[in-house]
Amino acid sequence: MSKFQVSFNSPQCGWMSIGFKSGENEFHTTTAHAPHSHALPELLRILTDLLDNKSAKTDFLLKWNRNPEEFDFKFRKLDNNSVNFQIFQFPTEKRQSSEKVFELTCDINEFAEAFRTTFLHLREDIDTDAFVQNWHQPFPFDEFSAFKKALKK
Repeated sequence: MSKFQVSFNSPQCGWMSIGFKSGENEFHTTTAHAPHSHALPELLRILTDLLDNKSAKTDFLLKWNRNPEEFDFKFRKLDNNSVNFQIFQFPTEKRQSSEKVFELTCDINEFAEAFRTTFLHLREDIDTDAFVQNWHQPFPFDEFSAFKKALKK
């Protein structure tokens, strides 16, 4: 299986293209900055918690959307230092039925490193991309710093 890759592209007008790839398994979509306005900092908090060996919590849920579609990003920390990551897509905000559109199980450090690389690119391009103006939210500096510290441990 090829290495897990994450891509979050420069935000534009409150939208951001995101993608996940591992081998033949690939998923790309766009996401909106609202109504799940804390998706980026919450994602970083989840990743930080997944890396915490002292945490008893093993299941995490991140909600995000594309208007009208909604997404559930489900994370499960497994006993063998790996993580199961699933994305479910709902056709509308009513969330009545869903389809699994992506699934991956891999080493938790490889998983976290893919996100670190992506967030590094976003942070490095903040000024060029006018991140705050285009995403309509600040970059989650504090959460990114905590995540990087957890990854080093």
